[in-house]
Amino acid sequence: MNSFVIADPDRCIGCHTCEIACVTAHSAQDMLLQPAAHSDFYPRLRVTETNEVTVPVLCRHCEDAPCANVCPNGSIINQGNHIFINEDTCIGCKTCMLVCPYGAIAMVPAYRDGQRQLQAGLRTDDSGTWKHKERLVAHKCDLCEGSVDGPECVRVCPTHALHLVEAIQVEDSIAAKRLASAQALQQFGGLGYFLG
Repeated sequence: MNSFVIADPDRCIGCHTCEIACVTAHSAQDMLLQPAAHSDFYPRLRVTETNEVTVPVLCRHCEDAPCANVCPNGSIINQGNHIFINEDTCIGCKTCMLVCPYGAIAMVPAYRDGQRQLQAGLRTDDSGTWKHKERLVAHKCDLCEGSVDGPECVRVCPTHALHLVEAIQVEDSIAAKRLASAQALQQFGGLGYFLG
């Protein structure tokens, strides 16, 4: 089973600390020192608020991921126990965003070397001036890939509403259940005891 972060709506207070931590963890610059006009705020999770509930919505890194199944050029893959989007090869078709059952994928401007990328051929008319359209790519939780501390949202949540469910925990749980079943069979003299 893939690793994923799950949120407990009973603990979430809607403080958006997880969103800030996410953007900060994925920013090449110190977001807190940037002028507001020069900073882009694109968290890989979104706090959803209704009258009844407040909870962060994140990618569940599905085993049979619909987003990966519909990606026309293979930019979404299962890699290292999580679903990974290669933003360099993403064509911005939005198909993954449409099929995600959790609404966990958003389209954001693409960056390279700190600069927004532009599309090569498409142009738009902006107040009478033709200019190249910015390139958009699919964007979602990557479990803070490469971080030794794991997902930053989990680490900073003040109410511990977010929890990382790791793939190894599920595998260990299955192995523990199999071992317990084998020990029970051995203790009672095999399967014949249960069959009567």
